[in-house]
Parts: sequence; C-alpha cells; structure tokens
Amino acid sequence: MATSNHIQTIETAEERHWRYALWAVSAVTMLRLAWLFADRLDLYPDEAQYWLWAQAPSIGYYSKPPLVAWLIATTTAFLGNAEAGVRFSAPLLHLGAAFFIYGIAKRLYDSRVAAWSAVVYATLPGISASSIIISTDAPLLFFWAAALYGFLRAREPGGVRWWIGVGIAAGLGLLSKYAMAYWLVSALVYLLIVRDERKHLPGFLVASLISLLVYLPNFVWNWLNGFQSYKHTGDNADIGNAGIHPGAFLEFGGSQFGVFGPILFAALIFFALTQGRRLLRPPASLLAWFALPTLVMMLGLSMATRAHPNWSAPTYVSGTILVVALLLERGWGRLVSISVAIHIVAVVALLGAKDISAAIGMEIPGKYDPLHRLRGWKTIGRVVTQTLARTPNATLLCDDREDLASLLYYVQPPVAGKWNAVGGIHDWFDATRDISQDIGADFLLVSRRKQLGVVADYFNEIGPIQHITVPVGRGEQRDYLMVELKGFKGYRLPPAAK
Repeated sequence: MATSNHIQTIETAEERHWRYALWAVSAVTMLRLAWLFADRLDLYPDEAQYWLWAQAPSIGYYSKPPLVAWLIATTTAFLGNAEAGVRFSAPLLHLGAAFFIYGIAKRLYDSRVAAWSAVVYATLPGISASSIIISTDAPLLFFWAAALYGFLRAREPGGVRWWIGVGIAAGLGLLSKYAMAYWLVSALVYLLIVRDERKHLPGFLVASLISLLVYLPNFVWNWLNGFQSYKHTGDNADIGNAGIHPGAFLEFGGSQFGVFGPILFAALIFFALTQGRRLLRPPASLLAWFALPTLVMMLGLSMATRAHPNWSAPTYVSGTILVVALLLERGWGRLVSISVAIHIVAVVALLGAKDISAAIGMEIPGKYDPLHRLRGWKTIGRVVTQTLARTPNATLLCDDREDLASLLYYVQPPVAGKWNAVGGIHDWFDATRDISQDIGADFLLVSRRKQLGVVADYFNEIGPIQHITVPVGRGEQRDYLMVELKGFKGYRLPPAAK
C-alpha cells in the first residue's frame, strides 16, 4: 500500500510540474502573439528582406539559408502580409523549443528541473527579444533543441530509430542558420571523448549523413552561385581584420548578462570556473558539451574580430537546463524564481518603455528606447508612397540595403533598384536589383546621404531635393534626401573624376 501511495505521489508531482510548465509557457506565448497583433512595431529591414525572399521561395539566398523565408511564406499565406503575419512563427518556435527543453531536462533529471528549465528558457531576455521579430535564430534554436532531445532518445536502449529524427532536425537546423554546424561538432566531440559513448558513433554518423542530405539543396544553390551565403558569413565575422580587441570582448561578454539574464549568466560562469569535476560527470557533462564550447568560441571570436550578442544563443538551450539543475541541486532555487521575475520585468520594460514613460508624462530619449531601431520605417514608407504616386514614371532607387528592404515592404512598388556605382556584389540587392542596363530610365532616389554629390553626374536631369526627417524617439531621427533623377546615363566615371 505504501509503495502504491508513493508511486501515486510521484505521478501527481510530475503532472503538477507539467501543468505548471504548460500553462506558464503557453501564457507567455499567447501574450507575445497578442503583442504582435497589436501592430506596435515596424518590420526591421532584415525582417523586410526575409519577407521579400518569401515572395519567391528558393533553396538559397545571398546571406542566409532559406528556411526563414519558407516560414514567412507559410504564415503570410494564412495571415496576410502585415507585420504579425510575417513574425507569427517566431513565438511558436520558441514555444516548441521550450517543450523540447522540458523533455530533455525530464529525461536527464526530473520533472521539477524540467518545469523550471522550460519556464526559464521561455522568459530569457534574449528569447523574449527573439520572439517579437522574425529571424534565423528562432528556427535554429527550435531545431537545436529538437536535435538534442532526439540525441538523448537515440542513445537509450531501443532508441536507434531516433537517429533519423536527429538527422532531420540537424538538417533543418542547417537550413535555418549555419550555426547548427556547432551542434554537430559538439555531438561528435562528445561521442569521441566520452569512452562509454563511442558505441553510439555509427548511429550519429547515419544522422549526420541524413542531415547533410536534408541540407544538400542549399549547398547546391551555393555551389551554383559562387558560394554567396558562405562568403557573406565569413564577411560578417570580419575574419580579415582579426587582432586583439579587448573592448569588443568586454562588450560581448557584458551583452550575455542581457541575453541570458544577469543571475543565470553569473551562475553559468561560477559553475564553469568552480565545478569542473561536476561538469565532467553525467548528465551535466552532456549539457556542458553542447553549451560551453560554443560560448567560449564566441568569446574568443569577439576578442579576435567581433561577435554579435545573439551568436551565442545556441549555448542557452542546454545551458538553461544545466544552470537550473545545478542551482536547484544546491538549494538555490530561489535564485531561479528571482531570475524569472527579473526577466519578466525586463521584457515589460523592453516592450513598454515608450508607452510607460508617455503615460506618466515623460518621453524617454530615443537612444534609451530598446526598440527605437524598429520605429520609423512605416513613416518613410508613407512619404515615399505618396511621392511615387506623383511621379509614376520614376522607379524607386536606394543606395542602402536596409532602406531598400524596408521600402520594398512598406511601399511595395512594382520595380525598384539598388544604386551600386562601385560595382561588385555586396548584398542581395546588388545581385537582384541591378540598374546598370536601365539606360535612359527615371528614378526616385531615397538616400541617407547628406548631399547628392557625384550621383548627379550620372543623370541628364536632376529634380529638386527634398529633405525628410523621420523621428524615432526624442533626440533620435533618420534623415533622408529624396530627389527625382531623369535619364540615367549608365555607370561610368563622372566628369569630375576624370
């Protein structure tokens, strides 16, 4: 009877933890979706470019793998092309990642660690930021977590079929972001170094082959297009300017307190420095292998060249479980709940700083508005739309990738061009919006340059220049010039340069 009651108690605790995680993570996701449909934020130019890709789904694009565009094509097909339709998959992908994290933690520890891990992940500051925009990080983290869950299941007795799932998840991760390669390397090194795990190498090699087959179409596209995506990835890392940059290192390291949360990142550093032996024993060792090498690599990259704060994001899939488990084991569970509270306060401040300050009769400086970079794009779009309506023979022309991407979304002109007098391909628009053959055409140039300069020498007639200021917060604005250019002569050296 006592045993039966004990089993019933365990089952009740597991159910309670699952319900807690399910309702908490689902509630967070519903609030994020409600925020998206409140239509509070303009699309950032990168998002606008992904939307453009989605208008003609392909197996490859200039700067990123294609899955983010496929997601946008799917969600906008049902929800339309408004900002919420473009971003709709992001919070759902993080919801799915949180549930995979629950499954990983439950198999490695127990339902209590699992519930807290799922809730902590869902409320991480970096995840909150990633959930209100559409980027390559959301599908990457989803498939990273899915692959890790499959990796655990495949190593269990009778789990050999799970290697197929691991391969599919890893392949889709590669189609999301090339950083999924870190997962494959982490798994391989873990299986090679831990003696008892080497028996799983054949299954992992099968999974790796499957992942490469899933990814193969994008590789073929790159092969046929001069490996554009790979070159862009290398340029983004700025390897050519490698050196010693302690300021960039400190900036990147400091940013991780914002991405992972101040308490959790401090705890991760503490455990990494003081619990070496503990991290060498399972199950912590497995989680550490999928977290710490990637983080150390990004810290090194930030010292050598540069690293963006979100580049470390995959670290925190297993890192979340690792830190939560170690804190709970030490009886420091209150730090976990305090962290969640801090994260919630931080996201309220992130999303509501502008509205909260306005409600109390203040206006925060634009540079202190965390979302100021997502404001103002719709405004310049309305101005350009009205001007193009008055100049129907002119084609929209920009000299900046971000401006062109944003205007193509908010204006949606039938055609548009990218100014590129220096030649070469520096972004997707240089490859797809070239105007070099449009001799004699008329354009409406929208640019953030201060003066028209030598651009005037490439045209037969120049209209009056309009200066447009788009406020994005107190003390912050974007300044544009807009001018009609008639009779394009083609790219050549202007007379002043001869």
